[in-house]
Amino acid sequence: MGATRPRRKHRTALVLLTVLGILAVVSASTAYYLAQRVVAPIERIDHVFAGLEDRPPRPTQGAAADAVNILLLGTDRRSDEPTTGDGARAAAFVPGAQRTDAMLLLHVDADRRGASIVSLPRDSWVTVPGHGEDKINAAFSYGGPSLAVATVEELTGVRVDHLAVIDWAGIRALTDELGGVTVTVPETVHDSARDVTWTAGDHRLDGDAALTYVRQRYGLPGGDLDRASRQQNLLRSLMVDTLDRVRDSGPWTVSELLRVITRHLSVDAEWSTKDMTRLFWSLRDLDEAGVTFMTVPVAGLGREGAQSVVHLDHAAGEGLWDAVRRDRVASWVRAHPDAPLGDTVR
Repeated sequence: MGATRPRRKHRTALVLLTVLGILAVVSASTAYYLAQRVVAPIERIDHVFAGLEDRPPRPTQGAAADAVNILLLGTDRRSDEPTTGDGARAAAFVPGAQRTDAMLLLHVDADRRGASIVSLPRDSWVTVPGHGEDKINAAFSYGGPSLAVATVEELTGVRVDHLAVIDWAGIRALTDELGGVTVTVPETVHDSARDVTWTAGDHRLDGDAALTYVRQRYGLPGGDLDRASRQQNLLRSLMVDTLDRVRDSGPWTVSELLRVITRHLSVDAEWSTKDMTRLFWSLRDLDEAGVTFMTVPVAGLGREGAQSVVHLDHAAGEGLWDAVRRDRVASWVRAHPDAPLGDTVR
């Protein structure tokens, strides 16, 4: 038996900004320079927080005052498939023109030693301010990024500090830039919507296959819940593969990986280049072991009229959101060991 390569703790700065939680990684020695160079060209979205009323308060003292909460949205900016209920196709990113295929809340711990990414399944049945009860992804279609923020804040009571949006082409491009990514399918399943069969075992995915993998809902026992887990599983695999690439590469390769992502990334206009760079630099000691993936507590699947929906467990969810508000997510996870994404993902 050959010698086992020792696992090295590599100090990194995780660029925790992409809508599906893609974590592009910058080595500490080059993080500040690359962040300044790459962050500036990122597309800005105006007026994300303008006009929002009755927002949760921002903590002003204690550890929670230094934590950061980022709403991550994944959408098709230039989609070949309908992205709204009336079958319209969005030619470009326009608030209100699309629904989101992924919605995640990223919490960066105040001490920068940990971060958590909480998936909100797109079929979650919630209150959309001004529109009544609906699926959570309808908020983006009705009112763009601002209404998406308002909906998440009303659901969670968590103050959203920033917003990041990435289109699915970014997932495809990053996967291809890495030369593909490997995922494991535990049991053979068939996606009837795309007529694709995923056989049990390991699959090396290129960009197009990665999108097919994360978009499957039909044929999975948990439907939208399993789709959310697949999204997180792909993100986790991309994070590990990106870290491996960074460990063995120089600044140029790291810069190219970042540019692949930022070409498909938009953030709220209030997030200045200076503040983004400071956040990146503050994360230079965070590694992949400090990032937790999980899904909001769920009561079960059901129907609302003709729609298949996800009913959230609001009582259990309140415990999680309280932990986020108080910057005590790690303690909550220790008390709920089954909450984080496991090694086996359908």
